[in-house]
Amino acid sequence: MCLAVPGRIVAINGDTADVDFGGVIRQANVSMVEASVGEWAVVHAGFAIEIMDEEEAEETLKLWNEVLDHDETSFQ
Repeated sequence: MCLAVPGRIVAINGDTADVDFGGVIRQANVSMVEASVGEWAVVHAGFAIEIMDEEEAEETLKLWNEVLDHDETSFQ
């Protein structure tokens, strides 16, 4: 299964961006999208594959947290 997670772009240097995933900064290649600092990007396998608005990103993260919370309680 493939997972793509949204993160906020905090810096861009050429085709590489620093992306904030809830306090964890990772680098992602942004050559496939038109990205700007402050935007939300869906990142998969180190590549930004889509730019999304903040509302959609927050809803996606909320759903991920619900899945993770459910998974955590399933093993107790």
